[in-house]
Amino acid sequence: MAEPTSVAPRAAEGTAAFFDLDNTIVRGASAFHLAMGLRRRGFVGFFDLARFAVHQARYLALGENLDEIAQVRSKALSVVAGRSSAEITAIGEEVWDEVLSLRVFPGTHALLTDHLAAGHEVWIITASPVEVGELIGRRLGVTGALGTVAEQKDGFYTGRLVGDMLHGQAKAEAVRRLASERGLDLSRCYAYGDSAHDMSILAAVGHPVAINPDPRLRRAARAKGWPVREFRGRRRAAARGSMHAASWAGAVWAASVVLRAGRRALQARALPD
Repeated sequence: MAEPTSVAPRAAEGTAAFFDLDNTIVRGASAFHLAMGLRRRGFVGFFDLARFAVHQARYLALGENLDEIAQVRSKALSVVAGRSSAEITAIGEEVWDEVLSLRVFPGTHALLTDHLAAGHEVWIITASPVEVGELIGRRLGVTGALGTVAEQKDGFYTGRLVGDMLHGQAKAEAVRRLASERGLDLSRCYAYGDSAHDMSILAAVGHPVAINPDPRLRRAARAKGWPVREFRGRRRAAARGSMHAASWAGAVWAASVVLRAGRRALQARALPD
């Protein structure tokens, strides 16, 4: 399938580009890297980090899984409960500088820059916390970001969500509301996503593009005639099998560490005083 080399010139008024975040703009799950940053600062325990590591490995190998996303979301909310939003945002800034800025796909960044140069609005639409989307959006100079909203009271997280996670069909509904509020013509807008769960937002615009697609999205894009962009490296297709094996090896390693640590803890409790 022929791949567009740049954004087609069109009138900027009423035009926007909507970018998914994880595995579209940045490699892997942004929440995992935030969890790593929290771990280094004592917010997250070893078992929590191992769970996030398994999720990251599975995500890289197989793409998104709604059940796992829900589990990670629930745990993440419990981790930040009682913490100030200013504190989490400051840590997020450090994680961007240390890790996430190095994991932005150059090809996606070039597309994003082309849209901005053409005068289009550019929005990050993500199931990740809205603070993560806004932080990355500020660093990349985009118009704004929509994401999952964690409830706050007096500047501190309560451990609950406001509404539901911004995922799947909810993304498309959010984009439609945004288009209505800002006078955007969705038939002239662009959307970029990597997962089958992004199909609703891709179908909502006139110019959908699959970026680094998972197998289901790749098949759907082929059937619908949507352009496909692959930014994970020229050798990605040839190395996919070995990469999946490596990802699963990482998942198995993390799980085995958890099991060994749990076994040691149980043995220690069983010892007589």
